[in-house]
Formats: sequence, structure tokens, C-alpha cells
Amino acid sequence: MGSGIQLFDGMYRGMGDALDLAQARQQLTASNLSNVDTPGYLAKEVPFRELLGEFMQKAKDGEPADVIGRVEDSISELPAPDFALDGNSVDVEREGVLMEQNKLFYNAVAGGIGRRLALLRFAASDGKA
Repeated sequence: MGSGIQLFDGMYRGMGDALDLAQARQQLTASNLSNVDTPGYLAKEVPFRELLGEFMQKAKDGEPADVIGRVEDSISELPAPDFALDGNSVDVEREGVLMEQNKLFYNAVAGGIGRRLALLRFAASDGKA
């Protein structure tokens, strides 16, 4: 493919991958919270910042990212603290903070995509609102 104009560059791919990562983290957090009373359940987490950096670099390099595969490969379990008599490691406060962080991140990325699309719409309409 030539070096022509690209409407949807690697930034869109990276932002889409970021949204997919946020969705996967939200699902893990929801699963953790739904198992708060399950004896022996170990809370699951992913290295969010590490994966986000990896996906952004891949987008910059024009490489596809297997978001779901990488998330599944990166899931780790948090050990239960000594005081957890039932062996459950879900910390409701921690999960609540993660949900709030994730919501803010998701909204920021989705807003960024919306602004980029608005610029394309503006350009396509020859500068007419």
C-alpha cells in the first residue's frame, strides 16, 4: 500500500485496543466482586499498565495486538491474606477503586476517539458544521 492519506491510523487501533483492555479488566473486576463470598476464591488481575504500553507500542509500529489472548495469558491470582479465614482474596475496596479508575480511563479514551472522529467529520464536510 502506498503512502497516501490514512483516515484511521495506528492511533485508532491503539485506542480500540485500550478500550478492549479496559473492558477485559472490568470483566475481571466484576467477576472478583461476584465471588466475594466464595470460599477459596482468589481474586484475579492483569498487569494493566504493562499491557497498555505493549498495545500502544504495537499500534505505533503498525502491528496487530491480540488483546484478549494477551489478557488471558497475563491473568494472575492474588493470594489470600493470612486473616482471610475462608481463603478468599477479594478486597471489595480495592475492586471498587479499580472499577472507578477503569471507568475514568474508558471514558477518556472513548472521548478521544469521539474527538478524532469529529475532526474527520469536520474535514469531510469541508469545514461546515
